[in-house]
Amino acid sequence: MEPGIKEFFKRLSASIGLFIIWMTVNMVTGIKYGCAFFEDKIRWGNFVFYTWILVSFTALIFINIKIWKKPIEHLHD
Repeated sequence: MEPGIKEFFKRLSASIGLFIIWMTVNMVTGIKYGCAFFEDKIRWGNFVFYTWILVSFTALIFINIKIWKKPIEHLHD
């Protein structure tokens, strides 16, 4: 396999893997432990959960930008 294509697939799998891990952590925390649901009132767990979602999603975006920022050498148009 050519080095440019190999690098592209490494970046792609890293991006997809990070997203799947992020989504799994958030689904388990939100659904299984009930932090995503409001019952009678807003609890501290809801506040922490949704704050975590915003902060971690922002971090995920910046990590993906860093992964894809460097040009892939040996990749021709």
